[in-house]
Amino acid sequence: MTRRSRVFLARGAAVIAVLAQAAVVPAFADDLRDALVNAYKSNPTLEAARANQRAVDEGVPIARSAGLPSLSGTNTYTEFVKKSANSFTSPDRDFDAQANLSVPLYSGGAVRNSLQAAQTRVNAGKDDLRSTESSVFTQTVAAYLDVIANEAVVGLNQKNVDVLVVNYKATSDQFEIGNLTRTDVAQSNSRLALARGNLRGAEANLVSAREKYIQIVGKAPGDLAPPPPLPLLPASPDEAVAIALQNNPDLLAAQLRSKAAGYDVKVAGAGRLPKVSAFGGVDYTNFIGTLGGSSVPAGTFTQKQTTGQVGVRASIPIFQGGLPAAQQRQAQARESQTLEQEIGVERQVIAGVRSAYSSWRSATDVIATYQTAVDAAALSLEGVRAERTVGNRTVLDILNAEQELLNAQVQLVTARRNAYVAGFNLISAIGRAEARDLGLDAPGVLGGQLYDPDTNYRRVHNAIWDWSRDREPVAQSTRTVDTPAQDAKIRAIPGP
Repeated sequence: MTRRSRVFLARGAAVIAVLAQAAVVPAFADDLRDALVNAYKSNPTLEAARANQRAVDEGVPIARSAGLPSLSGTNTYTEFVKKSANSFTSPDRDFDAQANLSVPLYSGGAVRNSLQAAQTRVNAGKDDLRSTESSVFTQTVAAYLDVIANEAVVGLNQKNVDVLVVNYKATSDQFEIGNLTRTDVAQSNSRLALARGNLRGAEANLVSAREKYIQIVGKAPGDLAPPPPLPLLPASPDEAVAIALQNNPDLLAAQLRSKAAGYDVKVAGAGRLPKVSAFGGVDYTNFIGTLGGSSVPAGTFTQKQTTGQVGVRASIPIFQGGLPAAQQRQAQARESQTLEQEIGVERQVIAGVRSAYSSWRSATDVIATYQTAVDAAALSLEGVRAERTVGNRTVLDILNAEQELLNAQVQLVTARRNAYVAGFNLISAIGRAEARDLGLDAPGVLGGQLYDPDTNYRRVHNAIWDWSRDREPVAQSTRTVDTPAQDAKIRAIPGP
């Protein structure tokens, strides 16, 4: 990592904490930090990923169990309902109890490598969880900005409709006194009808944006505050790629899976090697007073007996029909697959980072262009209206100028939304868009507590008790069935 990259990471982590430290503006019900916190606490995709990671954690005690002693017991009660005619001393019934202990001593490295593979996959799972968290936050930011942008577009379209209603009434009045033609009235009416249609489309988009917000965040959006500034971003696509190659969770997970697959090859190769174990057992038999039959004097035979044995057992494979070789070749092929997938993920990360950087720069650059267009269109509309009063412009010229201003305003709103979302996508692509990076572990936010996957791992990785289990699963994410269907009303925003 270059010195500039290290400086970026240090400064970026500090600057992005503005999401947690930004003061809540009293005029608004929600800010971006609130949305991120709600998504972090209640998003079902994120909760499912956490549960999946807990399942991955269990691979470690499962792998370790193969190298631990095993103890089993067997109880058998038998009634001999038909005995041989030549057997004069066979019992009528017996009760047999056995206890067997087996202690693995050597397994050719299978247990050790299985355990290392499981531990490596746990680490890969943690990176997968980071990726899911980052993805949910990216969706949250996009949903948040979509609501704000669509509310602005609805407001612009509503204002345009209001203006065109006034224009239409004025044109109709001028037509009544003979100052304008029927064509002027028709043009005004046509533009008003189109504007109303565009308003309905914008309202539908706003409803969709609000419903998407509910899906991601878990509650209906209130009056959303403008988002805080984005942190310092990389100065070039090469710098962004360099940071991503060391921090992107998808790439780190792919690298760890390749490493785990290498351990799997060693596990498969252990199938050719001897296995050594120690064993011990105790066998208790009680003939319940029936050994020897009724014709034999009591006490002739001992009715209870106990035996015990200990030893060492070595299992030496000689020929298995090619099974271990096939298993190892299969594991090697899967390792090759993971190596290729690692390169594929690396390519995807590089392309994604470069694309995100380009989108961010492009969207940022066009904001100034669209702002210029808005200013020019507003000035043009003012001039056309003034010229119309002296007869140098037509009604159509005014309608066109109003439409140009609306188009420029909508494009400016869209560009601002796209620039912010593209910037956050870039932050996510370089691996810096997780809860800790966003300052959600700050005091007063989530109580300063973030979900720590290591907590569950520490709890279970050495667990050996067969009857240890967790409580019945209960969904942690919030349901949205009780949220009201969204409408396209624009909430009034009170003054400061």
